[in-house]
Amino acid sequence: MHLDMDAFFASVEQLTRPTLRGRPVLVGGLGGRGVVAGASYEARVFGARSAMPMHQARRLVGAGAVVLPPRVSVYRKASERTFSIVREVIPVIEMLSFDEAFGEPAELVGASVAEVTAFAENIRTRIEAETGLTASVGFGSGKQIAKIASGMAKPDGVLALAPSAELGFLHALPVRKLWGIGPVSGDKLTRLGVDTIGDFAAMSDIEVASVLGGTLGPALHRLAQGIDDRPVAERASAKQISAESTFPEDITTMPGLRTAISRVAADAHRRLLADGRGARTVVLKLKRTDMSILTRSATLGTGTTDLDTLTATAQRLALDPLEIGPIRLVGVSFSGLTDTEQYTLFDDTRGPGNDEADTTATDTESAPPGVVSVQKGDPASPEWSTGTDVVHAGHGHGWVQGAGHGVVTVRFETSATGPGRAVTFAADGTELRRADPLDSLVWD
Repeated sequence: MHLDMDAFFASVEQLTRPTLRGRPVLVGGLGGRGVVAGASYEARVFGARSAMPMHQARRLVGAGAVVLPPRVSVYRKASERTFSIVREVIPVIEMLSFDEAFGEPAELVGASVAEVTAFAENIRTRIEAETGLTASVGFGSGKQIAKIASGMAKPDGVLALAPSAELGFLHALPVRKLWGIGPVSGDKLTRLGVDTIGDFAAMSDIEVASVLGGTLGPALHRLAQGIDDRPVAERASAKQISAESTFPEDITTMPGLRTAISRVAADAHRRLLADGRGARTVVLKLKRTDMSILTRSATLGTGTTDLDTLTATAQRLALDPLEIGPIRLVGVSFSGLTDTEQYTLFDDTRGPGNDEADTTATDTESAPPGVVSVQKGDPASPEWSTGTDVVHAGHGHGWVQGAGHGVVTVRFETSATGPGRAVTFAADGTELRRADPLDSLVWD
C-alpha cells in the first residue's frame, strides 16, 4: 500500500486559511530564486507544478495566483496527525516524506480488489474526518506498482491492482513512470526507441547495463519486469539532505556557477521540505575536471527551511572557476537537521556580493568539509510579509494578505472559522504581533 496526501502543502494552507479554498495556491520561495514546493490542484490546471521556478508558475496562473511561503511546522503537525491514524491500522509504515508512506497490511494477504479498496476507503474517510485533508491510495504486489497506482488515483481516489493485471498495466506506461528513471536516463532510453516500461523490460541485461550502468540498470530492469520484493520497514532519520548535478559542459565562469548553485540548492531544498526539518549547516561541493573535490561549509545560528537563506549561504561559499579551474559537478547539502526552526520578523538573507558575515570557510579537497559560523546582523525594522501568522487581541488569529504604503491587511481565520474577514492596520502599529503558525490548525 502507498498512501500519498493530495497536494499536501497547498491543501494544508487551504485548510487553515479557508478563504483560499478553491483558489490557485502556490507554496514556495517568494524571492527571485523561488521554486514551487507545492501547488494546489486549482493551480495545476494552469500548468503550475512542484519544482518549477516560482516566476514561471506565477506567469502561468496569472493574477489570481496566491503565493505563500512554506510553514513547515504546520505541515509537520498535519503529517503527524495523519499518519498516527494510519499507524492505528498498520503498525509498521515506511515514511518517504511528510506526505507519503508505504504500508504492508497483514490482513490483506490474499484479499480481493474489492476488499482492498474497502480497507483503503476506511482509512481515507478517517483521515478526512479527523484532519480535513484528503489522501490517495495505491495497492500492488510491490512498492513500484503501489506508488504508480497511488499517483494515478489522484486526486482523492483509490487504485488497487490484482496481481494478474499488474504486468499489463505496468508495461503500457511510459518508461519515465518507472520509479528511478529520471530525465537523463529517460532521454537515453528514448533515443534508443525505448518508449514504454514494456520496451525497457524486453531489453537484454547487457543492453540495460551498457545504457544505465551495471548497478542501477539491473535493479530498474527487475522493477520493469514486475520483480519487486523490497519489504516495508521503518526508516531512520537522514543525517543530511543533498542534491548534486554533473553538467555536460564544464562551468568556467562565476555567473555560470551561481546559476548552477541556485538550481542544485533548490533541488536539495525540496527534499528538505519533504523531510520536515530545518538545517543549520550548508555544504557546497565542487568537483573539478581532474576529479578532485573541493568542499566548503557554513553554519547558521539556527535551523531554517528558508530557500533564500540557504541558497545565499551556499552562494557565499562559491569559488571562482577562473581561479580553481573548470567545474564539472556542483553539489549542495544541508546538515545539522533539527525539528526546531526559528521564525523571525526580519529579512535575514544576504545575497552574493552583500555579505557582512565571516565566510572564511575551511576548504578541503576530497575530505569532510570544515565549518565556519555565519554571524547574522540585526536589521532594525519589522517586515509583515505575505503569509505571516499574526494575532490580534480582538480579532484572534490571522495571516497577512498584503502590506505596503504604511499599512498591512490581515485575514482573520483558522481551520475552525470558515472564511474570515479582512482588516487593515497601520504597519508600524502595535496591535499585531507574530503568532505561532500551529494556532491556525485549531485541533484538539
